[in-house]
Amino acid sequence: MPPPEPRIGKIDLETFSATVLTRLGAPDGSVIVPPFTGVDAGVVDLGDGKVLIVAEDPILAIPGQPLEIFGWYTVHIGASDVAVMGVKPRYMTYTLLLPPKTSDADLETIIDAIHEAALELGIAIVGGHTGRYPGLAAPLIGGVTVFAVADKDGYVTPRGARPGDDVILTKGPAIEAAGILATVREEDLLKIHPPELVERAKALTREMTVVKDALVAVEAGGVTSMHDATEGGVIGGLFEVANASGVGMIVDETSFICPEEVKMVCDFFGIDPVAAIAEGSLIITAKPGSSEEIIRRLHSAGIRASVIGTVTADQEERVMKRSDGRTVPLEIPEQDPFWPVFFEAVTDPSG
Repeated sequence: MPPPEPRIGKIDLETFSATVLTRLGAPDGSVIVPPFTGVDAGVVDLGDGKVLIVAEDPILAIPGQPLEIFGWYTVHIGASDVAVMGVKPRYMTYTLLLPPKTSDADLETIIDAIHEAALELGIAIVGGHTGRYPGLAAPLIGGVTVFAVADKDGYVTPRGARPGDDVILTKGPAIEAAGILATVREEDLLKIHPPELVERAKALTREMTVVKDALVAVEAGGVTSMHDATEGGVIGGLFEVANASGVGMIVDETSFICPEEVKMVCDFFGIDPVAAIAEGSLIITAKPGSSEEIIRRLHSAGIRASVIGTVTADQEERVMKRSDGRTVPLEIPEQDPFWPVFFEAVTDPSG
Protein backbone atom coordinates (compact mmCIF):
# COMPACT_ATOMS: atom_id res chain seq x y z
CA MET A 1 0.00 0.00 0.00
CA PRO A 2 1.46 3.38 -0.97
CA PRO A 3 2.07 5.83 1.88
CA PRO A 4 -0.65 8.44 2.40
CA GLU A 5 -0.13 11.71 0.61
CA PRO A 6 1.04 14.58 2.84
CA ARG A 7 -1.75 16.89 3.86
CA ILE A 8 -2.19 20.21 2.10
CA GLY A 9 -1.18 23.33 4.04
CA LYS A 10 1.01 23.61 7.10
CA ILE A 11 2.86 20.48 8.11
CA ASP A 12 1.39 18.48 10.97
CA LEU A 13 2.41 19.02 14.59
CA GLU A 14 4.43 15.80 14.81
CA THR A 15 6.48 16.57 11.69
CA PHE A 16 6.96 20.16 12.77
CA SER A 17 8.22 19.07 16.18
CA ALA A 18 10.51 16.36 14.76
CA THR A 19 12.00 18.39 11.92
CA VAL A 20 11.69 22.16 12.25
CA LEU A 21 12.06 22.39 16.02
CA THR A 22 15.13 20.14 16.03
CA ARG A 23 16.92 22.19 13.36
CA LEU A 24 17.03 25.81 14.47
CA GLY A 25 20.58 26.71 13.58
CA ALA A 26 23.04 28.04 16.12
CA PRO A 27 21.80 28.29 19.72
CA ASP A 28 21.66 31.88 20.94
CA GLY A 29 20.70 32.94 24.43
CA SER A 30 19.22 36.19 23.17
CA VAL A 31 16.30 34.29 21.59
CA ILE A 32 13.70 34.45 24.35
CA VAL A 33 10.64 33.29 22.36
CA PRO A 34 11.82 30.65 19.86
CA PRO A 35 9.68 28.89 17.23
CA PHE A 36 6.82 26.86 18.70
CA THR A 37 3.51 25.66 17.35
CA GLY A 38 0.88 28.35 17.80
CA VAL A 39 3.39 31.11 18.55
CA ASP A 40 2.97 33.73 15.86
CA ALA A 41 6.30 35.59 16.17
CA GLY A 42 9.77 35.20 17.61
CA VAL A 43 11.27 37.49 20.24
CA VAL A 44 14.96 38.43 20.53
CA ASP A 45 16.47 40.26 23.50
CA LEU A 46 18.31 43.34 22.22
CA GLY A 47 19.53 44.42 25.65
CA ASP A 48 18.81 47.69 27.44
CA GLY A 49 15.27 46.53 28.17
CA LYS A 50 14.28 46.19 24.48
CA VAL A 51 13.24 43.22 22.36
CA LEU A 52 12.86 42.57 18.64
CA ILE A 53 9.59 40.90 17.60
CA VAL A 54 9.66 39.33 14.13
CA ALA A 55 7.25 37.21 12.06
CA GLU A 56 7.17 35.87 8.51
CA ASP A 57 4.47 34.51 6.17
CA PRO A 58 4.09 33.44 2.54
CA ILE A 59 1.13 34.94 0.68
CA LEU A 60 -0.77 33.33 -2.21
CA ALA A 61 -2.77 35.34 -4.72
CA ILE A 62 -6.46 34.42 -4.93
CA PRO A 63 -7.64 33.72 -8.50
CA GLY A 64 -10.30 36.15 -9.62
CA GLN A 65 -9.49 38.71 -6.96
CA PRO A 66 -8.19 42.21 -7.76
CA LEU A 67 -4.43 42.58 -7.39
CA GLU A 68 -5.09 45.52 -5.07
CA ILE A 69 -6.56 43.10 -2.51
CA PHE A 70 -3.54 40.79 -2.90
CA GLY A 71 -1.26 43.68 -1.99
CA TRP A 72 -3.49 44.75 0.89
CA TYR A 73 -3.64 41.38 2.62
CA THR A 74 0.06 40.77 2.02
CA VAL A 75 0.72 43.56 4.52
CA HIS A 76 -2.16 42.83 6.88
CA ILE A 77 -1.51 39.09 7.18
CA GLY A 78 2.15 39.71 7.93
CA ALA A 79 1.41 42.56 10.32
CA SER A 80 -1.22 40.52 12.18
CA ASP A 81 1.43 38.12 13.49
CA VAL A 82 3.27 40.97 15.18
CA ALA A 83 0.13 42.74 16.39
CA VAL A 84 -1.03 39.60 18.24
CA MET A 85 2.07 39.97 20.40
CA GLY A 86 0.46 43.20 21.63
CA VAL A 87 2.88 45.41 19.69
CA LYS A 88 2.32 47.80 16.79
CA PRO A 89 4.08 46.54 13.63
CA ARG A 90 6.76 48.99 12.50
CA TYR A 91 8.97 47.58 9.73
CA MET A 92 8.63 45.04 6.92
CA THR A 93 10.41 43.38 4.02
CA TYR A 94 8.79 41.32 1.27
CA THR A 95 9.73 39.12 -1.68
CA LEU A 96 7.40 39.46 -4.67
CA LEU A 97 7.74 36.68 -7.27
CA LEU A 98 5.89 37.04 -10.57
CA PRO A 99 5.18 34.94 -13.68
CA PRO A 100 7.39 36.02 -16.61
CA LYS A 101 4.49 37.55 -18.56
CA THR A 102 3.31 39.79 -15.72
CA SER A 103 2.83 43.28 -17.15
CA ASP A 104 4.50 46.35 -15.72
CA ALA A 105 1.02 47.70 -15.00
CA ASP A 106 0.15 44.67 -12.84
CA LEU A 107 3.51 44.88 -11.10
CA GLU A 108 2.86 48.52 -10.27
CA THR A 109 -0.67 47.74 -9.04
CA ILE A 110 0.62 45.17 -6.54
CA ILE A 111 3.45 47.37 -5.30
CA ASP A 112 1.14 50.37 -4.99
CA ALA A 113 -1.31 48.31 -2.92
CA ILE A 114 1.47 47.08 -0.62
CA HIS A 115 2.72 50.63 -0.21
CA GLU A 116 -0.75 51.99 0.59
CA ALA A 117 -1.49 49.25 3.13
CA ALA A 118 1.86 49.83 4.81
CA LEU A 119 1.10 53.57 4.96
CA GLU A 120 -2.29 52.80 6.51
CA LEU A 121 -0.64 50.78 9.29
CA GLY A 122 2.37 53.05 9.75
CA ILE A 123 4.83 50.39 8.60
CA ALA A 124 8.13 51.28 6.90
CA ILE A 125 9.26 48.95 4.08
CA VAL A 126 13.00 48.44 4.56
CA GLY A 127 13.97 45.75 2.03
CA GLY A 128 13.01 42.74 -0.04
CA HIS A 129 13.22 41.33 -3.55
CA THR A 130 11.07 41.57 -6.70
CA GLY A 131 11.41 39.60 -9.93
CA ARG A 132 9.80 37.56 -12.73
CA TYR A 133 10.55 33.83 -12.77
CA PRO A 134 9.49 30.78 -14.84
CA GLY A 135 7.33 28.13 -13.20
CA LEU A 136 4.95 30.55 -11.51
CA ALA A 137 1.28 30.59 -12.50
CA ALA A 138 0.32 33.60 -10.37
CA PRO A 139 1.97 36.30 -8.25
CA LEU A 140 3.44 34.98 -5.03
CA ILE A 141 4.85 36.60 -1.92
CA GLY A 142 7.70 34.23 -1.11
CA GLY A 143 7.86 35.82 2.31
CA VAL A 144 6.71 38.96 4.07
CA THR A 145 8.68 39.68 7.24
CA VAL A 146 7.24 42.16 9.72
CA PHE A 147 9.00 43.29 12.86
CA ALA A 148 8.96 45.81 15.68
CA VAL A 149 10.98 46.85 18.71
CA ALA A 150 9.21 46.76 22.08
CA ASP A 151 9.92 47.01 25.78
CA LYS A 152 11.00 43.71 27.29
CA ASP A 153 7.89 43.66 29.49
CA GLY A 154 5.65 45.19 26.83
CA TYR A 155 4.39 42.22 24.84
CA VAL A 156 2.25 39.09 25.20
CA THR A 157 2.58 35.65 23.63
CA PRO A 158 0.19 32.73 23.01
CA ARG A 159 1.91 31.08 25.98
CA GLY A 160 0.33 33.47 28.49
CA ALA A 161 -3.14 31.98 29.08
CA ARG A 162 -3.80 31.21 32.75
CA PRO A 163 -6.50 29.21 34.57
CA GLY A 164 -9.57 31.34 35.16
CA ASP A 165 -9.05 33.52 32.08
CA ASP A 166 -11.93 34.12 29.70
CA VAL A 167 -11.56 33.06 26.07
CA ILE A 168 -12.73 35.68 23.55
CA LEU A 169 -13.16 35.31 19.77
CA THR A 170 -13.47 38.19 17.32
CA LYS A 171 -15.55 38.15 14.12
CA GLY A 172 -16.38 34.43 14.30
CA PRO A 173 -14.92 31.37 12.54
CA ALA A 174 -13.81 30.70 8.94
CA ILE A 175 -13.49 34.36 7.91
CA GLU A 176 -10.72 33.62 5.42
CA ALA A 177 -12.23 30.39 4.10
CA ALA A 178 -15.60 32.00 3.43
CA GLY A 179 -14.16 35.12 1.82
CA ILE A 180 -11.82 33.27 -0.52
CA LEU A 181 -14.26 30.56 -1.55
CA ALA A 182 -16.97 33.15 -2.23
CA THR A 183 -14.49 34.83 -4.57
CA VAL A 184 -13.30 31.77 -6.49
CA ARG A 185 -16.72 30.04 -6.59
CA GLU A 186 -18.97 33.08 -6.89
CA GLU A 187 -20.90 31.73 -9.90
CA ASP A 188 -21.78 28.51 -8.08
CA LEU A 189 -23.00 30.37 -5.00
CA LEU A 190 -25.12 32.73 -7.10
CA LYS A 191 -27.08 29.78 -8.48
CA ILE A 192 -28.90 29.37 -5.17
CA HIS A 193 -28.05 32.42 -3.03
CA PRO A 194 -28.95 36.12 -3.41
CA PRO A 195 -26.26 38.41 -4.85
CA GLU A 196 -26.22 40.62 -1.71
CA LEU A 197 -25.31 37.66 0.51
CA VAL A 198 -22.60 36.47 -1.88
CA GLU A 199 -21.14 40.00 -2.03
CA ARG A 200 -21.03 40.11 1.77
CA ALA A 201 -19.16 36.82 1.75
CA LYS A 202 -16.66 38.09 -0.85
CA ALA A 203 -16.15 41.23 1.26
CA LEU A 204 -14.81 39.05 4.08
CA THR A 205 -11.44 39.10 2.30
CA ARG A 206 -11.17 42.65 3.64
CA GLU A 207 -11.59 41.22 7.14
CA MET A 208 -8.50 38.98 6.82
CA THR A 209 -6.58 40.96 9.40
CA VAL A 210 -6.40 41.09 13.18
CA VAL A 211 -4.15 44.13 13.47
CA LYS A 212 -6.91 46.41 14.76
CA ASP A 213 -8.48 43.63 16.84
CA ALA A 214 -5.21 42.93 18.66
CA LEU A 215 -4.13 46.51 19.24
CA VAL A 216 -7.59 47.55 20.51
CA ALA A 217 -7.73 44.55 22.85
CA VAL A 218 -4.29 45.06 24.37
CA GLU A 219 -4.98 48.76 24.85
CA ALA A 220 -8.10 47.86 26.86
CA GLY A 221 -5.92 45.92 29.32
CA GLY A 222 -6.09 42.49 30.92
CA VAL A 223 -5.04 40.50 27.85
CA THR A 224 -2.93 37.45 28.75
CA SER A 225 -2.49 35.94 25.27
CA MET A 226 -3.59 36.37 21.67
CA HIS A 227 -3.41 34.13 18.62
CA ASP A 228 -4.40 34.54 14.98
CA ALA A 229 -6.58 31.54 14.05
CA THR A 230 -5.25 30.65 10.61
CA GLU A 231 -4.83 27.12 9.21
CA GLY A 232 -6.75 24.57 11.25
CA GLY A 233 -9.33 27.21 12.05
CA VAL A 234 -10.60 28.26 15.44
CA ILE A 235 -10.54 24.77 16.91
CA GLY A 236 -6.90 24.36 15.91
CA GLY A 237 -6.02 27.84 17.16
CA LEU A 238 -7.63 27.18 20.53
CA PHE A 239 -5.63 23.96 20.86
CA GLU A 240 -2.44 25.83 20.00
CA VAL A 241 -3.03 28.44 22.73
CA ALA A 242 -3.87 25.78 25.30
CA ASN A 243 -0.87 23.67 24.27
CA ALA A 244 1.55 26.60 24.26
CA SER A 245 0.31 27.78 27.67
CA GLY A 246 0.14 24.34 29.27
CA VAL A 247 -3.50 24.76 30.29
CA GLY A 248 -6.93 23.30 29.69
CA MET A 249 -9.80 25.06 27.93
CA ILE A 250 -13.58 24.59 27.81
CA VAL A 251 -15.27 26.28 24.84
CA ASP A 252 -18.91 26.47 23.72
CA GLU A 253 -19.59 26.86 19.98
CA THR A 254 -23.05 28.27 20.67
CA SER A 255 -21.32 31.36 22.09
CA PHE A 256 -19.53 32.08 18.80
CA ILE A 257 -20.53 34.93 16.56
CA CYS A 258 -21.14 33.27 13.17
CA PRO A 259 -22.02 35.70 10.36
CA GLU A 260 -24.76 34.57 8.00
CA GLU A 261 -22.41 34.77 5.01
CA VAL A 262 -19.86 32.49 6.69
CA LYS A 263 -22.53 29.89 7.46
CA MET A 264 -23.82 30.12 3.88
CA VAL A 265 -20.43 29.43 2.29
CA CYS A 266 -19.48 26.66 4.71
CA ASP A 267 -22.85 24.93 4.30
CA PHE A 268 -22.60 25.14 0.51
CA PHE A 269 -19.20 23.44 0.40
CA GLY A 270 -19.78 21.08 3.32
CA ILE A 271 -17.03 22.68 5.41
CA ASP A 272 -16.93 22.64 9.20
CA PRO A 273 -16.53 26.36 9.99
CA VAL A 274 -14.64 25.83 13.24
CA ALA A 275 -11.94 23.78 11.45
CA ALA A 276 -11.45 26.02 8.39
CA ILE A 277 -8.69 28.59 7.87
CA ALA A 278 -9.66 31.74 9.73
CA GLU A 279 -7.25 34.62 9.18
CA GLY A 280 -9.17 37.55 10.69
CA SER A 281 -10.50 35.56 13.67
CA LEU A 282 -8.54 36.58 16.78
CA ILE A 283 -8.41 34.35 19.85
CA ILE A 284 -7.85 36.33 23.05
CA THR A 285 -7.47 35.12 26.61
CA ALA A 286 -8.07 37.74 29.26
CA LYS A 287 -8.50 38.18 32.97
CA PRO A 288 -12.24 37.76 33.64
CA GLY A 289 -12.66 41.26 35.02
CA SER A 290 -11.27 42.71 31.79
CA SER A 291 -13.38 40.88 29.21
CA GLU A 292 -16.35 43.23 29.25
CA GLU A 293 -14.15 46.27 28.59
CA ILE A 294 -12.19 44.48 25.86
CA ILE A 295 -15.40 43.50 24.08
CA ARG A 296 -16.87 46.98 24.53
CA ARG A 297 -13.83 48.60 22.93
CA LEU A 298 -13.78 46.08 20.12
CA HIS A 299 -17.44 46.79 19.38
CA SER A 300 -16.71 50.54 19.42
CA ALA A 301 -14.03 49.88 16.80
CA GLY A 302 -16.55 48.02 14.63
CA ILE A 303 -15.32 44.52 15.56
CA ARG A 304 -17.81 41.99 16.90
CA ALA A 305 -16.55 39.69 19.66
CA SER A 306 -17.86 37.34 22.33
CA VAL A 307 -16.66 35.29 25.29
CA ILE A 308 -16.66 31.66 24.09
CA GLY A 309 -15.15 29.79 27.01
CA THR A 310 -12.77 29.64 29.92
CA VAL A 311 -9.21 28.51 30.63
CA THR A 312 -8.77 25.70 33.17
CA ALA A 313 -5.82 24.19 35.04
CA ASP A 314 -6.38 20.65 33.74
CA GLN A 315 -4.34 20.08 30.57
CA GLU A 316 -6.45 17.00 29.82
CA GLU A 317 -9.56 19.18 29.71
CA ARG A 318 -9.36 20.76 26.25
CA VAL A 319 -12.82 20.47 24.77
CA MET A 320 -15.42 22.25 22.66
CA LYS A 321 -19.15 21.78 23.04
CA ARG A 322 -20.47 21.81 19.48
CA SER A 323 -23.74 23.45 18.50
CA ASP A 324 -25.28 19.99 17.92
CA GLY A 325 -24.61 19.03 21.55
CA ARG A 326 -21.52 16.87 20.96
CA THR A 327 -18.38 17.49 23.02
CA VAL A 328 -15.18 17.15 20.97
CA PRO A 329 -11.50 17.60 21.81
CA LEU A 330 -9.67 20.75 20.86
CA GLU A 331 -7.16 19.62 18.24
CA ILE A 332 -5.50 20.63 15.01
CA PRO A 333 -7.57 19.06 12.19
CA GLU A 334 -5.80 16.35 10.20
CA GLN A 335 -6.66 18.41 7.12
CA ASP A 336 -7.96 21.96 7.02
CA PRO A 337 -11.18 21.47 4.99
CA PHE A 338 -10.59 24.70 3.08
CA TRP A 339 -7.59 23.58 1.03
CA PRO A 340 -9.11 20.68 -0.94
CA VAL A 341 -12.12 22.81 -1.91
CA PHE A 342 -9.90 25.76 -2.83
CA PHE A 343 -7.51 23.78 -5.03
CA GLU A 344 -10.38 21.92 -6.66
CA ALA A 345 -11.86 25.28 -7.59
CA VAL A 346 -8.68 26.82 -8.99
CA THR A 347 -7.60 23.74 -10.98
CA ASP A 348 -11.02 22.84 -12.43
CA PRO A 349 -11.07 24.21 -16.01
CA SER A 350 -14.87 24.36 -15.92
CA GLY A 351 -14.58 26.97 -13.12
